[in-house]
Amino acid sequence: MAHILVVEDEKPIRELLRMNLLEAGYECTCAPDGLAAAALLEEHTYDLALLDIMLPYVNGYELLEYTKPMEIPVIFLTAKAAVDDRVKGLTGGAEDYIVKPFAIAELLARVEVVLRRYNKSAGVLKYQEWTIDMESRVVTSEKETVHLTPKEYELFVLFVRNQGVALFRNRIFQMIWETDYVEDTRTLDLHIQRLRKKLHLEDRLKTIYRIGYRLE
Repeated sequence: MAHILVVEDEKPIRELLRMNLLEAGYECTCAPDGLAAAALLEEHTYDLALLDIMLPYVNGYELLEYTKPMEIPVIFLTAKAAVDDRVKGLTGGAEDYIVKPFAIAELLARVEVVLRRYNKSAGVLKYQEWTIDMESRVVTSEKETVHLTPKEYELFVLFVRNQGVALFRNRIFQMIWETDYVEDTRTLDLHIQRLRKKLHLEDRLKTIYRIGYRLE
């Protein structure tokens, strides 16, 4: 199970991140400022750090330098949206740069991409009778192992990590197909139909009229 360090001085955002990362199957440790984060980095090993930039005592750029010898990938989460700030963060060594406010679904998708890049993905996700092995990308229950195509698998993981959340069709397209939603395509609908059938989700994977889909 991947262990993620969250460094964020705003408590509501920090708690929101912690709650969603735990629900997504990660271990999570939080720090309210750069000094506390540096102390944690000295004592523990982390698979990924989510860093705000404008932190008390030690800022995010300084913490990024601190993590480099430890080979900990970093994603910046910040309100600094200027191009110069993005360039500084990415050229400084951050793996990604996400501007506040952000959608939790997008953050989790980007976290997974970075962890896969470093071969540190969360080990297992569970949804009711189904177990998702993130390393082998195999979905099983006590009764069966289900073969999913790569896109079906990615869709299922996305829904499991956003249970109870109505996901807009265009956001699903951007996150899974990395393209903008085209209104006359049936690609997503066909993938949803197959997921429902293969994983017996007919009553749980709901169509939300004029929005998209929600996994109960």
